[in-house]
Amino acid sequence: MEKILVLDFGGQYNQLIARRVRDHHVYAEILPYTVSLEDIKANEYKGIIFTGGPNSVYDMNSPHYAKEILDLGVPVLGICYGCQLVAWMGGGEVKTAPVSEYGKIEFNADKRSKLFKGIDEKSIVWMSHTDYISCVPNGFEIIGTTNDCPCAAMENTNKNIYAVQFHPEVTHSRFGSQMLYNFLYEVCGCTGDWVMDNFIENTVSLLREQIGDKKVILGLSGGVDSSVAAGLLSKAVGKQLTCVFVDQGLMRKDEGDMVEKTFTSLFDMNFVRVNCGDLFLSGLKGVTDPEEKRKIIGEEFFNVFWNEIRKQEELGFFAQGTIYPDCVESGKGDADVIKTHHNRVKTPDDVEFLGIIEPLCDLFKDEVRQVGEKLGIPKELVWRQPFPGPGLGVRIIGEITAEKIKILQEADWVLRDEMEKNGYEKNLAQFFCVLPCVKTVGVMGDHRTYDHLIAIRAVTTDDFMTADWARIPFDILAKVSNRITNEVEKVNRVVYDITSKPPGTVEWL
Repeated sequence: MEKILVLDFGGQYNQLIARRVRDHHVYAEILPYTVSLEDIKANEYKGIIFTGGPNSVYDMNSPHYAKEILDLGVPVLGICYGCQLVAWMGGGEVKTAPVSEYGKIEFNADKRSKLFKGIDEKSIVWMSHTDYISCVPNGFEIIGTTNDCPCAAMENTNKNIYAVQFHPEVTHSRFGSQMLYNFLYEVCGCTGDWVMDNFIENTVSLLREQIGDKKVILGLSGGVDSSVAAGLLSKAVGKQLTCVFVDQGLMRKDEGDMVEKTFTSLFDMNFVRVNCGDLFLSGLKGVTDPEEKRKIIGEEFFNVFWNEIRKQEELGFFAQGTIYPDCVESGKGDADVIKTHHNRVKTPDDVEFLGIIEPLCDLFKDEVRQVGEKLGIPKELVWRQPFPGPGLGVRIIGEITAEKIKILQEADWVLRDEMEKNGYEKNLAQFFCVLPCVKTVGVMGDHRTYDHLIAIRAVTTDDFMTADWARIPFDILAKVSNRITNEVEKVNRVVYDITSKPPGTVEWL
């Protein structure tokens, strides 16, 4: 399989670059700049992309790399900081720019370059830099400029090395996708062998070889990652797979039944459902602090899950729904650990497996969804919105009770049902109801009521790092409000959260 290396120098768009490469059917993987030159040689990459980063190349405390990487005979594309790094390693000069460039900038391209095949001579690119290349290295020619950047792009055609000061990976760069395509196909000579059908076939074959006649155990949450992992494993080893589904009573309405029906009807596996809602409610009785609630739910889930695993006659392998961003965020290779992701589960000391299996560890979320669709997993699971690990426990303010769970489940179901019916759900990244446990005065019929308030939260976002509150049309909100107050007992008022992130967060707790 063809591979492109995305060499990360601390850029915020490292994963986006890899995803854009994969959009063109070429597999890309991200490694930190601390990876050795020998490891890079051994992997036989078709091309290397240097990412951006927040540093200055002339600061010797900044990330650098051995200049021999430019002599490997492997095509290189430097982006932003990576562009300046190419110049620095090649003997050019980088200085603080007289005029910094941020945002959309008009770019002038030399269309004779392979990198700019099929794009307009003038276009818009996304800039974000305070340094600039004041003198290009020997062997390089300038192939792009802006009004304030005399070297916005350069190339060394003898070595197949290209560099751009802007970010072609973001959608703000009008022809950025075409530039990446040109680098992959015109410069690197890729053929495009990264497709999901091949991934499923190859992965199933490798899983059968790895697992043999042994058992596999997977913790199934009902989320897209664990669901698709379960589908792949079932396709590979059938009844050798046992999926343990812990229903802690904090899922959305009928969600536990939907998960069980899906996996017992679609796939050949052993499905174990543990219904333990009463146990969780007992542990949460009287608890109002949000962090304490999270801790109790997490610890109880851990205990229930592993106690069920201990009942299994044979353990074999332990499977997880780890996806590629989980690996990167958790410090893949020699990178610093940013965070430990929830999809990477710590096993108890007294539970021993033959090994860990992560069939999705090379995929991004959108690729996982593609696999799920091809495996025949229902849309409501494949396109399931982000759902917190503690479930509705973090959408109920104050103490959690069975009555409050029921109220929130019913209100949330109405919201989701209405959004699906009118088709507006496709415009939203996430939407849900919150029970603030605030009671207000209302009038229903001729009677005064004193019942619960429901808050609706809906956001639009590309990456969840920031989010904007969704401008849902008033007529849709009015219908949702009317249905909730009429169909959900003990609710007499509905409000809409119009807070963006920041200053707020997507979830309330």
